[in-house]
Amino acid sequence: MKPPLTRIGILTGGGDCPGLNAVIRAVVKAAAKRGWETLGIRGGFNGLLDPVRTMALDYTQMDALLTSGGTILGTSNRGPFAAKRAHGVAQEIPREALDAAKASFEKLGLAALVVVGGDGSLSIALQLSRRGVPLVGVPKTIDNDLDATVITFGFDSAVACATDALDRLHTTAASHDRVMVLEVMGRYAGWIAISAGIAGGGDVILIPEIPFSYEGICAQVAAREKLGKRFTLIVAAEGAREAGGHFVAREEGAKDREAQLGGLGAVVAKEVARRTGKEARVCVLGHLQRGGGPTCFDRLLCTRFGAQAVRLIAEKKFGRMVALKPPTTVSVPIEEAVGRLKQVPVDGDLVMTARDLGISFGDA
Repeated sequence: MKPPLTRIGILTGGGDCPGLNAVIRAVVKAAAKRGWETLGIRGGFNGLLDPVRTMALDYTQMDALLTSGGTILGTSNRGPFAAKRAHGVAQEIPREALDAAKASFEKLGLAALVVVGGDGSLSIALQLSRRGVPLVGVPKTIDNDLDATVITFGFDSAVACATDALDRLHTTAASHDRVMVLEVMGRYAGWIAISAGIAGGGDVILIPEIPFSYEGICAQVAAREKLGKRFTLIVAAEGAREAGGHFVAREEGAKDREAQLGGLGAVVAKEVARRTGKEARVCVLGHLQRGGGPTCFDRLLCTRFGAQAVRLIAEKKFGRMVALKPPTTVSVPIEEAVGRLKQVPVDGDLVMTARDLGISFGDA
């Protein structure tokens, strides 16, 4: 008699980012190697609510996913499974939504669920886990702000996008003697801004961890002018704030929605132009950082994470999240990874390296 078929589910929650499909591919192929079937849940956690939306994932048709962006399963950060509101404030998911999702999980005959997402999605996963759903988490976010893992997949791809933009802005800024402001994502952490800023030759980097002043920014512009460098590249993280100021947001968000940060770049460009008399322009990368295929680093990381997630299921180590602790992948309890914003250390290597190179954070 054949052993009963093991069927696992996988869903992608929260914002999209490069590498989601690569994780799906790794999970499906690693599961198939064990003789398991994988069922995809469409539209994030909402796909577990009526009408339940699923798709069968055939391991023989996964290869093209390694390099493709987005997620074939779709994703969502709205509706009853919205995990954050305002400026990153966590909120409990309604009990009826959790119960409905658990009921669908059982009706689908799933042995376990792989949840791929950032802090919000993994916070939801933790609540489901506490209600008895066997699951494991895979950390995803371009912001790299999730604790308990050295790096999240999607981050390297976003930094590559921002660095390429800085390379291009450098030539046009130098040609016109302009101040160019590049606004990047990252929410309340400055990992993308500082990493791309250093790699792309930025002159001023504004990050949430270090409040800035316009006097500090303009002092850097003036110092460069004295050296005969008549252009300046400013990298502004969307969550950076003037000392004593507030976040700049396109929308503060509805009652149950997280605020949409954005617009700081335009504010900085306008104020620097007013104070210095220099021509200033702004470029907002926005969702370009979340689109497109993953870098080689992210492809490998996604594959390692996906395979590790399947190993955790085989070992029945549920309620855990895979993580990178170089040189290996490990697992940690999900509760130790969520609700802890990982920010750039203000006295850490990245900040010290930038200061050693003469890069300003607008704080002096």
